Amino acid sequence: MSDPTSVFDDLREESEELDRLIAELSADQWALATPAPGWSVAHQIAHLAWTDHSALLSVTDVEAFHTLVEKALVTPGSFVDEGAEEGAALPPAELLARWREGRAALDTALRDAPQRGRFPWYGPPMSAASMATARLMETWAHGLDVADALGVVRTPTDRLRHVVWIGVRTRDFAFGVHGLPAPLDDFRVELVSPSGEVWAYGPEDAPQRVTGPALDFCLLVTQRAHRSDLALHAEGADADRWFDIAQVFAGPPGEGRGPKGAAR
Repeated sequence: MSDPTSVFDDLREESEELDRLIAELSADQWALATPAPGWSVAHQIAHLAWTDHSALLSVTDVEAFHTLVEKALVTPGSFVDEGAEEGAALPPAELLARWREGRAALDTALRDAPQRGRFPWYGPPMSAASMATARLMETWAHGLDVADALGVVRTPTDRLRHVVWIGVRTRDFAFGVHGLPAPLDDFRVELVSPSGEVWAYGPEDAPQRVTGPALDFCLLVTQRAHRSDLALHAEGADADRWFDIAQVFAGPPGEGRGPKGAAR
């Protein structure tokens, strides 16, 4: 079994980078609107804090986590927004402290968790490494929304390899959540990392192919950009269809972002 320490370290670094971006914000900046409709910067951080807490309960208190799931089933269309609203109503300093404390506790719990353990989630159960990967994906994606609200361009790093991995792994999930059968053909995914390395998945001779920048693939699967604004190329009908429905997060299909016009 591979050592999961690298993803735990990368999650911590991704969180710290976002922390540096928001640590000195004014109250007015916390209230700035982000690209997510109805969500301010505060909503974005509150959502991360809420989800980190959910993950912590999953790893350390399964009974309490199942209670959260039961509440989610009562209001499946609104429980995520309700969690964000509750946190966003806090004073910014209190919300920031809650996020910091929660992610520190989760970091400790994930590192202490048994590598072969499986922990419940709103989707399939996950290992500690997979849980950290999902948290990194969300931290990166919501961090993008915060940066957009602040007019800041974040420099991509090779920590994106974790987002790419979960994006590739959730291909069949994306088809299923849209009521479509999983593709029968193999896929080849070849992406250029921020450092220039090529990340490849699947057989070289696969009939379905996806190529382009890793950053753009991550923007696609987290639904932070429309396919027409990305320098991604699909070969094969199923690969092309994937570009319209890609989704790494659990829950019903997201609406995604509309096209900006010009391709990246």
